[in-house]
Amino acid sequence: MEHYKVTLSEQERAELQGIAGKGTHAASKVINALILLNCDQAGERTERPRTCDIAAMLCVSERKVDRVKKKFVLEGLELTLNRQPAKCEYALKIDGRLEAQLLALSCSAPREGQARWSLRLLADRLVELELVDSVSHETVRRALKKTSSSPGGRSAG
Repeated sequence: MEHYKVTLSEQERAELQGIAGKGTHAASKVINALILLNCDQAGERTERPRTCDIAAMLCVSERKVDRVKKKFVLEGLELTLNRQPAKCEYALKIDGRLEAQLLALSCSAPREGQARWSLRLLADRLVELELVDSVSHETVRRALKKTSSSPGGRSAG
């Protein structure tokens, strides 16, 4: 792995010490601050702790220490300390129309030889009916849970 050198300015060091010294921040932010403080190359210490020593001291993985150092060097202090919202957006597989069909299917009699519908059987049946290309049983569970907990929806009993 490429080694990134963390060199903090006086202002950055003071900000990180403030974060590490006060208990009003998220744990991940405090840990990231402590990692950066311990990795600082511009500090007054003559001997720097190694990545493995920092990881052991803070009870995190060496990879975490390396990721924090890399993020600081490439993206700066602000992005390193504060979590960014996820950028992943997924298209919904089950829209309102398909949800209604799924609900109707789940209320119908199950297949021959089955006592009741399972989530996997419902997912397989939606694919067989060519209502969707593919769908997981977990997506089916979420859709059914949403309809059963909505006002006027089915009760869970």
